Amino acid sequence: MGFEVSDELLGTFVPIVIYWFYSGVYALLGSLENYRLHSKKDEDEKNLVSKGTVVKGVLLQQTLQAVVAILLFTITGSDDGNAAGSKPSLIVLARQFVTAMLVLDTWQYFMHRYMHHNKFLYKHIHSQHHRLVVPYAFGALYNHPLEGLLLDTIGGALSFLLSGMSPRASIFFFSFATIKTVDDHCGLWLPGNLFHLLFKNNTAYHDVHHQLYGSKYNFSQPFFVMWDRILGTYMPYSLDKRAGGGFETRPLKENKDD
Repeated sequence: MGFEVSDELLGTFVPIVIYWFYSGVYALLGSLENYRLHSKKDEDEKNLVSKGTVVKGVLLQQTLQAVVAILLFTITGSDDGNAAGSKPSLIVLARQFVTAMLVLDTWQYFMHRYMHHNKFLYKHIHSQHHRLVVPYAFGALYNHPLEGLLLDTIGGALSFLLSGMSPRASIFFFSFATIKTVDDHCGLWLPGNLFHLLFKNNTAYHDVHHQLYGSKYNFSQPFFVMWDRILGTYMPYSLDKRAGGGFETRPLKENKDD
C-alpha cells in the first residue's frame, strides 16, 4: 500500500510550497531592470525592514495559517466518506471559485481599509506591511501576525466555508490565490503576464497603494477592484517608462481625503 497524503494536508501545505517556489522565480528575475516598477537601488534603500526579517515574518504567518487550516479541516471534515467519492461538476466548481473569490475580496477590502483609517491599528499593526515601500514577491505575506490572522487566515476560512468547496478544491483555490498575491507584490511588469491582462487588480495597481500618495486608495485584494470602484477609493494611474529603465506608476487624480 502506497503512502497517501490527505487532501486536507495538501490544502494546508501546497500553497506554502508554491509561495516560496513562485517567489523564488521572481527573485531570479529581479535583475531585469527594464521591467521593474522600482529600481533595485530603491528596493535596497527605501524599504524599512531587512529581507531576513521579512522571511522570518512570513514563516511565522504561514505557521499560524497552517495550524488554523488543520483545525478548520478537522472541524468541518466528514466521516462518511461521501465527500471524497463525489466529484462536483465544472459548473459547481466554477461557482465555488467565484464565490470564494468574492468572499475573500469583500472581507479583505473592508478589513484592509479599516486598518488604514484606524490610526491605532495602522500604527501598531498594518504599518508593518508598509515597511515594504518597494514591494517584492516573497514579502507578499509579510504582515503583523494579528493582521495575518484577521485578513488572510480568517478571510481564507470564510471563503472556504461560504463557497462550500471541498478540501480537494481548496488545494487549487488557495494555490491560485497564493500565486496571485505573490504576483501582485512582485514589483515587475513582465510582457505577457496573464494576471496583468485578466485582472485590473495587478502589480501596478497594488504598487500605487504602497506609495504615500496612494495609501488611502486601492485597498482591494487579491482579485477584483469592484469595492474600490463602488466606494470611491479607486485611484487611476498611468504606467510610464522610467528614465533609468523600467516603469513607474503615476496617479491620474489629485489626492484627497476619503
